[in-house]
Amino acid sequence: MPKFIDMRKIVHTDEKWFDLTKKKRTYYLSPEEANPERSIQSKNRIGKVMFLCAVARPRRDANGVTFDGKIGIWPFVKLTPAVKKSKNRAKGTMEVKTMTVTRDVHRDYLCNKVLPAIEALWPDDDEGPIYIQQDNARTHVLPNDPAFRAAVAKTGMDIRLMQQPANSPDMNVLDLAYFRSIQSLTLESAPKNLSDLIESVEDAFHSYPVDNLDKV
Repeated sequence: MPKFIDMRKIVHTDEKWFDLTKKKRTYYLSPEEANPERSIQSKNRIGKVMFLCAVARPRRDANGVTFDGKIGIWPFVKLTPAVKKSKNRAKGTMEVKTMTVTRDVHRDYLCNKVLPAIEALWPDDDEGPIYIQQDNARTHVLPNDPAFRAAVAKTGMDIRLMQQPANSPDMNVLDLAYFRSIQSLTLESAPKNLSDLIESVEDAFHSYPVDNLDKV
């Protein structure tokens, strides 16, 4: 018979573009407040960064929260030296640039960021296999990937990849509500550049209420 599971063994992972701002935003101002000013180079080229996020079901006991479920969130960016000088920075200043996410890049993040975070944060009293659920994007690592299996073996844990059912976005809690909440919190801080955007997204991720994540 079909039955519901509590998803305590599942780590939900997915990627999302986070934008610096929107073309149109609604502001509520008092009569004394001035209209807010926003300036970008082009409304059709708003800065954005893709992030890889991993969350799980929070845990509680009689004393409170024992595991907040926040595995981590990581930007797909790299630092490159500026080729030319400008009024805002000198030549050679390290700049944040977005990366093209390929399967090799995703494998690197999965093995060197997600797995160590799970190893460090997962509750010690939880036994049995841990499933990393992902959607069926082309860049995602296959469940039987040799490099992933080798990285899992180093942790000493039983961690497995699991594809969510095709055409079933409601199987991923990140797409359902979590990403939308984080994007709204990020826009409240009004980041001005990609570095500010990364900091705002990370702050929103870590400050997101545990109770809300559990509801999601």
